[in-house]
Amino acid sequence: MSTFNSPIQISNIFKPKIWGRRDLSPLFDMPDSPPGGGGKFANQRIGEVWVTDDESRFMNGPAAGMTLAAASEKYGPELHGTSWPGRRFPLLAKYIFTSDWLSVQVHPDDAYAAIHDPGSLGKCEMWYFVTADPDSAILIGLKPGVTKEQLLPAFKGGTSRDCLQNFRPEPEEAVFLPPGIVHALGPGLLLFEVEENSDLTYRLDDFGRPGLDGKPRPLHLEKGLEVIRPEMPPLRDLPRFECKEKYGSRRFVLASRYFALEELRVLQTANFLSSPEKVEVLSILEGDGRIENEAGWLGYRAGDTWLIPPAAGAYRMVPGLDTKFLKFYVPDLDRDFREPLKRRGIPAEKIRQIVFE
Repeated sequence: MSTFNSPIQISNIFKPKIWGRRDLSPLFDMPDSPPGGGGKFANQRIGEVWVTDDESRFMNGPAAGMTLAAASEKYGPELHGTSWPGRRFPLLAKYIFTSDWLSVQVHPDDAYAAIHDPGSLGKCEMWYFVTADPDSAILIGLKPGVTKEQLLPAFKGGTSRDCLQNFRPEPEEAVFLPPGIVHALGPGLLLFEVEENSDLTYRLDDFGRPGLDGKPRPLHLEKGLEVIRPEMPPLRDLPRFECKEKYGSRRFVLASRYFALEELRVLQTANFLSSPEKVEVLSILEGDGRIENEAGWLGYRAGDTWLIPPAAGAYRMVPGLDTKFLKFYVPDLDRDFREPLKRRGIPAEKIRQIVFE
């Protein structure tokens, strides 16, 4: 019998950032400082809340109190599923809260990282926008005609935003960011990001501002210029495939060989079944209720993170308030995305716009 036979709640990890916020509503309360002030988060802006961090802790079940990194190392495929044989959790996911521009940056692929940053994976990622102020903006990809030769002086001079394509994101919009595409997030955004379990980033332009320690943050221009793919188009404004279900609705947001994301709305009791091949992660965006299986039930609310391990079996969500959540996992592209969409009558040429090899 598996150690993990029911849904598992894990803790979220808060990360201070110079471009973060002091208000994380509607998803999270600000982390408490000790009585009398001071402490790790005193007067800090929180920019990221990591929901599958190595230091996230199990909050129920036989491994309660263990970190995600330790449990992944100890249990491996028993926790991750047979499709992921590694001893590190397969995905990194986080919420990002912005009050200023993030740096202009680019990520390498796995092959480049293996040579130039041994021990690190590359970084393929995606964004899902939860909220966006009316004047918010994102930068993705080079403007037509901009060359790598033009980028170096722009990066050094803090003017690289003039070289990049500017867009206004919409709530619930998804963006795919393969390695090699230059990008940046602007202020006024709350978004969800999921990626390979890697935080390898080449910072190209930080606009000359100091970091949390008061010193300029380092740039990575040589490596960054090597991995930039000028021809890469912005993969945004993707088609939305939302399907009615007995419990509410299910949207197939985006899938790649590294990760897949679905958006589900639960308006009445919903019955689900875990996958024997993979672990699935649920991030609650709205609502509250109970997650139940034959072993018992636990309450959930917005901001919670739940693992559905392979041996969890049948479970159900019973909403108290209408619930919206994101489900992400490492997919089998055919079984998890292409075939379900084909059964729902979506043409193959449309499916290709949200499924990336």
